[in-house]
Amino acid sequence: MTRQGHDPDRDRDPDDKSYWQAFPKVELHLHLEGAAPPGLIRDMARARRIDIGGIFAPDGGYAWTDFPHFLQVYEAATSVLQSPEDYARLTRAVLESSAENGVIYTEVFLCPDFCGGRDPIAWADYLAAIHDAARQAERDFAIAARGIITCIRHFGPDAARQTARCAAETAGDFITGFGMAGNESVLTPADFAWSFDCAREAGLRLTSHAAEWQGPDEVRATLDALRVERIGHGVRGHTDPALLDRLAETCVMLEVCPISNVTLGIFPDMAAHPIAKLRDHGVRVSISTDDPPFWHTTMTQEFAALEQAFGWDRATFAAITRDSLDAAFCDAATKDRLLKHLP
Repeated sequence: MTRQGHDPDRDRDPDDKSYWQAFPKVELHLHLEGAAPPGLIRDMARARRIDIGGIFAPDGGYAWTDFPHFLQVYEAATSVLQSPEDYARLTRAVLESSAENGVIYTEVFLCPDFCGGRDPIAWADYLAAIHDAARQAERDFAIAARGIITCIRHFGPDAARQTARCAAETAGDFITGFGMAGNESVLTPADFAWSFDCAREAGLRLTSHAAEWQGPDEVRATLDALRVERIGHGVRGHTDPALLDRLAETCVMLEVCPISNVTLGIFPDMAAHPIAKLRDHGVRVSISTDDPPFWHTTMTQEFAALEQAFGWDRATFAAITRDSLDAAFCDAATKDRLLKHLP
């Protein structure tokens, strides 16, 4: 693992995380509902007298015990969001927080499952509210956003087909991608091939969660069955050199969420995280927060933690950010405009 030296021109406290706050960042893996500030969800639940159980910790954050429980808490929190107006409010809050941490472009995962129950008419109303909030956020906070519609793996293939139809019918300037999230221990990627084919035919670009919990074969199965160009997480594939060769040769981008992986116990600490090994093997990686309030992270903290663990300097982060923009699911004109703001 290559450890790069620090910029000799820097004269600062290495524990000063705020150093990275203003660094322009590109985030490719952010779940909109998973980024909901706990206070926002608590206030909405209280105002509507909705009992969502004990999902909050004493410190005000979300309380969960393991990944299956996290999914339950996630869905309980999402149940409070019940209208397009709620999603507009959520979108603005999430994008404002991202912008405060130096993000100039983000792609957010959107689920019609939670926005109108996969009903195309209801979904269109939710999407209009989300898109309008994103446009306002770009004007007010200088952050550009695009949407990736995701089906939920543990909801099953039939639900995924309905989600794919919603995606195909609303593909355009804002909805530019399709993907899959959820519990990867159930079913197989091949069970969702129809949905990904539908999205591909509509012109959407493709990503899917894989090898966050399962091993290298899950990445292979996802690449073979779904023909995606990006993989969400993919970090448990790091033990297979042949797979890493394939990822490097085909320029598949891994959407890596380091603090999420460590907080969930996939790796014991940041120093044990394979992101540096992946880069050393020539695999393209991006840096994202996943569900930031659940892991008590921000993009600023991700950069600071990676610098501390691997000694990465500004040039390394600049290269990763440029690779991330190159792999983004937005048009060339948007990339050209954003590129001018990158170091």
